[in-house]
Amino acid sequence: MSSQTPAADMTPTPPDDDEGTPVSVKIRERLAAARKRFHANDNIAGFIEPGELEKLLDEVEVKMQGVLDSMVIDTEGDHNTHNTARRVAKMYLNEVFKGRYVTQPPITEFPNAEHLNELMIVGPITVRSACSHHFCPVIGKIWVGVMPNEHTNVIGLSKYARLVDWVMGRPQIQEEAVVQLADLIMEKTQPDGLAIVMEASHFCMSWRGVREMDSKMINSVMRGVFLKDSALRREFLSLIPGKN
Repeated sequence: MSSQTPAADMTPTPPDDDEGTPVSVKIRERLAAARKRFHANDNIAGFIEPGELEKLLDEVEVKMQGVLDSMVIDTEGDHNTHNTARRVAKMYLNEVFKGRYVTQPPITEFPNAEHLNELMIVGPITVRSACSHHFCPVIGKIWVGVMPNEHTNVIGLSKYARLVDWVMGRPQIQEEAVVQLADLIMEKTQPDGLAIVMEASHFCMSWRGVREMDSKMINSVMRGVFLKDSALRREFLSLIPGKN
């Protein structure tokens, strides 16, 4: 009786093609295959598969630890920075840049049954973001003015805050951020007009660089009737506290 192991049992297990491939590379490959960009202020949730965000967090932690090592910080001996790499990874992916990695919050839309056509203003809505250049905080406020029509979809007031949080929860440039938000609200509500004003302090100006503490940036986006009707535009701006 032969004691030789059957040939079938000796067949090596074929290697996993994805084994050892960083999850960030897999996500990038999907984006490239779909010809989708992945700038800092883009949402890429549609290209992240279940369970991959946790793996991405682990990957960012490892690379953040490398940054700390290159900054000659003794994270083993220093109790204050012992878990800093993990904390920073969780902060970026799960908190301050969450708007890149999660899908749009659910927005319940209702028909304009009463045919409302009067100016509505929501704000101030708190902005918590970060600049794309230095990843320094951008903190401020947003006011949204909507001129509905009978076909406009009505959304709850809290939903405007959720959309702001989703768009601003990415590395942003303020001028681009308000345009992104305007595009999103126009798509969701289809109003006759939309006006957005944003006022924010940029820590890349106050915390570093010129270190100017009191400077703020204010910009606006006007769509539809707000562009054509100067009286309506003035009414909106006059109703924003401190802006008239």
